[in-house]
Amino acid sequence: MEQLDRITQQPEVMGGKACIRGMRVTVGMLVGQIGAGHSIDEVLADYPYLEREDILQALRYAAWRAEEREVLPTIA
Repeated sequence: MEQLDRITQQPEVMGGKACIRGMRVTVGMLVGQIGAGHSIDEVLADYPYLEREDILQALRYAAWRAEEREVLPTIA
């Protein structure tokens, strides 16, 4: 997986959820905005402290998490 250097997870920030650069802006919130039909430019207008690359990395992170598989051990 490529490096996602703008995605941070810190227990003291939003309960450890994936956030943008340590801010209280979660990946889930950004993905939700895009999923609700808002364009990247609209999100940037609403959150002027964000950068386009923040949103793109949030989307890449969410896509990576969606493809991740959890493998449970088999108890014999």
